Amino acid sequence: MSFRTPHPSHSLILDDIRGAQKMLSGVARMTPMEGSRHLSRLVGAPVHLKCENLQRTGSFKLRGAYVRIAGLRPEERAAGVVAASAGNHAQGVALASSLLGVRSTVFMPVGAPLPKVAATREYGADVRLHGHVVDETLAAAQEYARATGAVFIHPFDHHDIIAGQGTVGLEILEQCPEVRTILVGVGGGGLVAGVATAVKALRPDVKVIGVQAQAAAAYPPSLRAGRPVVVDTAPTMADGIKVGRPGDVPFAIVDELVDDVRTVSEDALSSALLLCLERAKQVVEPAGASPVAALLSTPEAFQGPVVAVLSGGNVDPLVLQRILRHGMAAAGRYLSLRLRLTDRPGALATMLGVLSVSDANVLDVGHVRTDPRLGLTEVEVELHLETKGPEHCQEVRAALQDAGYVVME
Repeated sequence: MSFRTPHPSHSLILDDIRGAQKMLSGVARMTPMEGSRHLSRLVGAPVHLKCENLQRTGSFKLRGAYVRIAGLRPEERAAGVVAASAGNHAQGVALASSLLGVRSTVFMPVGAPLPKVAATREYGADVRLHGHVVDETLAAAQEYARATGAVFIHPFDHHDIIAGQGTVGLEILEQCPEVRTILVGVGGGGLVAGVATAVKALRPDVKVIGVQAQAAAAYPPSLRAGRPVVVDTAPTMADGIKVGRPGDVPFAIVDELVDDVRTVSEDALSSALLLCLERAKQVVEPAGASPVAALLSTPEAFQGPVVAVLSGGNVDPLVLQRILRHGMAAAGRYLSLRLRLTDRPGALATMLGVLSVSDANVLDVGHVRTDPRLGLTEVEVELHLETKGPEHCQEVRAALQDAGYVVME
């Protein structure tokens, strides 16, 4: 359903985005559009993936950062720029500044993933680690701007940032002119606002739908209220779209032009990331996979052809490992079980033989012998298994129970 309400007209127009596209020529890549047979079968119409995860710096953020910094006056450029980010915006600002010969300082949280910190430094920024949450990092960057005169580059709440991100919409219409629905992940709203401005100006019949993580969904209540409101966010794997309050500038555009904003669960996000990796051969971060999560959650809800924007691919390998395990569990392909055996020679081998017959792949086995709940001759075994889906999980449980084992979750 739509939450759209009347709102004063915003200032961003198609010519701004076309101007940004000219500015970005030779800087940002026209990222590829890849078809997905699996998602097309699921939706019942063609589904294409707009691969902004293959953009320079690994996300769409370079587009807006470059347009914003390129538009600074000479005296502003001389003062340098400053930004606060845990990842994609940091890298976009760092590279854009280097390309334009502008000094950049980027504040990042102390716990930011090391690959993202290293990449931001390699793109030319002076990286300063400050704070344990993004709000603390943001405050430090703004204080630095006040103290030094550096221009603060906001990740989404600025006209030029949104114009740059809107070039994604122009590319979608060029690469898939028959598109009827575009799905875009939403945090602060800069990308979806830019895409909606470009697309609605040229193809008002195309639906533009935003997607947020359920744990950090500020737009639905804000749209109902008719103004940006602050929400408490919970932990989510989609940290790239974890924003507690929509930006004022993108909110006005989203309120006027975006057809709907949907939310997706953590299970859907992890399943989407796994699907992108296995079926589309695309490394995508959870925030970037949110449009695919929406397709998996309600495939019947979208009129095709559909374009899902994969907005970024910067994911820490250790985080990716955890998310993929979560995704396999959500898809019924990873099963954890506990059961008790008599502690005698050959008991474990006998139990593993049952699993072998049931065609479950054992990933890990753990033994507990010292728990006071165990009998004198008992041992508890924890199993981590790779399975073929929900039905196979039930078959594995049934095989163990038929063999006389008590299976505990």
